[in-house]
Amino acid sequence: MLKTFKALLKGSHVEWIEDRPDLGDEMLEVYVTLLDKKPVPDAKTRGQKMAEILENLAATEGLENIDPILWQRETRQDRSLPGR
Repeated sequence: MLKTFKALLKGSHVEWIEDRPDLGDEMLEVYVTLLDKKPVPDAKTRGQKMAEILENLAATEGLENIDPILWQRETRQDRSLPGR
């Protein structure tokens, strides 16, 4: 079974991101797949997008019909505390 590990390739050097394979000095055959770079939006662009989403949410009045106390009771699952 093939195992996949995340890494960054810089020149001919591999820098592991998460899990690191235990290789020791062993030489293994590997396949490297280069992933497309996704553009990272700057903070201003992310903020504008977030503002648009929040405006749309406010316009739908989706949270108007929710009683927060009732929601908390339904969501929380209280349990008896030991020794009380």
